[in-house]
Amino acid sequence: MGAVGAGEAGLGRSGLGESESGRPVHAGLDLAGIRGWLAAQRAAGTGRTTLARRSAAARTFTAWAHRRGYLSSDPGARLVAPRRQRTLPSVLRQDQAAELMRASQSGAAERDPVSMRDLVILELLYATGIRVSELCGLDVDDVDMDLRVVRVIGKGDKERTVPFGLPAQRAVRDWLTDGRPLLAAAHSPPALLIGARGGRLQPSSVRRIVHDALTAVPGAPDLGPHGLRHTAATHLLEGGADLRSVQELLGHATLATTQLYTHVTVERLRAVHDQAHPRS
Repeated sequence: MGAVGAGEAGLGRSGLGESESGRPVHAGLDLAGIRGWLAAQRAAGTGRTTLARRSAAARTFTAWAHRRGYLSSDPGARLVAPRRQRTLPSVLRQDQAAELMRASQSGAAERDPVSMRDLVILELLYATGIRVSELCGLDVDDVDMDLRVVRVIGKGDKERTVPFGLPAQRAVRDWLTDGRPLLAAAHSPPALLIGARGGRLQPSSVRRIVHDALTAVPGAPDLGPHGLRHTAATHLLEGGADLRSVQELLGHATLATTQLYTHVTVERLRAVHDQAHPRS
């Protein structure tokens, strides 16, 4: 089904495309009518995402009707789409993040190579806020242990350098010295993170590892690697980092994407205020 066909189908199901008699209502369709149609749906509880989709369908429909001569002008061209609602991401509290690392360190302390690798995964995701695909794409040579930075190839093949702290440095060093050699095979790639059979670790495996590790943290939300990215950004801002620096660290193309985390920190501060202030 083409764009016009899909738009007509959506409009018909939601009540704009047909009159009560079932005949098209091209004639007489105007901007006020479309706005009233959307307002009625919003009053009925339709979500913002659905409203935005139906608004787009209305614009497609009126543009087509205008081109075909059914409408003398295109009222949809002046229709402003409702803004999609952006839900705030779930993140760990700082004490929960610390507990996650403590629990993972206990397994790595036994020098089990898989546990040592899993600690590197958690430490780097939280320390750097890089994407899971970026983490899995790291080669050993992408890590500068002395400067404590990783060279990351992000979206659009854009390269950036991201620092990490001493705990992540220790985890990576132990893994490279005592863990990775036990899993590496003759066919192993130069990947920083490898699986039990020596191949490059895949994002699906990292997601499972993160989910499993979080079960050891009481009360922690069920997050994946992207949740640790959200957590890293939130904790950076809570610690006083400026928005531009966080944008650069995360590799966001626009500052608007990074600004989502300011809402997260405000919501967390509001929750603390509600619990702690005597006049909240």
